[in-house]
Amino acid sequence: MYACIDLGSNSFHILIGEWVDGRINIVERCSESVQLGEGVRSTDLISPAAFQRGLECLQHFQTLMEQYPLEQYWALGTNTFRVTDNATAFIQAAQQIGIQVSIISGVQEAVLIYAGVITSLPETDNHRLVIDIGGGSTEVIIGFKQTRLLTESMAIGSVAWRDRFFSTPCQDLEMLESQLDAATIASRQVFAKITPGVDKASWREAYASSGTVKMLAAICQELGFTKGKIELHALMSLKSKILAIIAEGTELSGLKERRRDLLLPGWAVLVGLMQAYSIESINFSATALREGMLDFMVKNKKTLELMQSSNLPKVSLTNI
Repeated sequence: MYACIDLGSNSFHILIGEWVDGRINIVERCSESVQLGEGVRSTDLISPAAFQRGLECLQHFQTLMEQYPLEQYWALGTNTFRVTDNATAFIQAAQQIGIQVSIISGVQEAVLIYAGVITSLPETDNHRLVIDIGGGSTEVIIGFKQTRLLTESMAIGSVAWRDRFFSTPCQDLEMLESQLDAATIASRQVFAKITPGVDKASWREAYASSGTVKMLAAICQELGFTKGKIELHALMSLKSKILAIIAEGTELSGLKERRRDLLLPGWAVLVGLMQAYSIESINFSATALREGMLDFMVKNKKTLELMQSSNLPKVSLTNI
């Protein structure tokens, strides 16, 4: 039995599971909205409040892990850990709790995300485009079965775009629309930097994971669009509605209150991405980084056993 901890810029996640007959058997899954990356764009620091929220969440995860006979765990810090000046201080504080955190590069993150997404998909000869929109970065991968043809990590995410374009609450509809348009154009420009590589790989199927995508897929479904997919025309038709609910503070079917502040930036990031790569429809993937971590741990079990130095070791990043 293994535990995988994903310390994202928006949410912290833990997955406890095992590999049974070639498939992941999930025993426990938990997520908390920590927003570790809030304000990072302007300060290059994990804020005191976010720092404390993160440690409280890790204490909860540590208590959870103690309830299971784990062979091994793996805790990975993603974009916020890569770009903040006090990430080391957070890692040291986490170690006092009993959790050793490793910082993962954007490319390493993309490798594990691709592995996690394809664990839930049937084998095919098609080239697949895999997207994961995080709080601080977005990973873009194109692969054929187990082989990756393109692996990129882009400096754009829902929390980063919120802090850049929607940092001040606004109830003026015209101003909100102007901000949303600016955020979408900027998003499209970021993703367009690798459009030639994406086009060259000739993908046939597109999949997207993460909380941002899950949120937008749920909203589209609640409003009568295709279940499990996000279509560009659906997002465009939602534009006026999501602007109105943010301006007026009203409710929207499928939108969880804790994600309200990420609705507009998340929409802008995804729409910009779909426009940059001419994606008309993208499938939602419920599996991503954590499942990729579990897949790696199981497949590299013998190698990892040789590296064990304690009863509950962490995993090395060397072989990713």
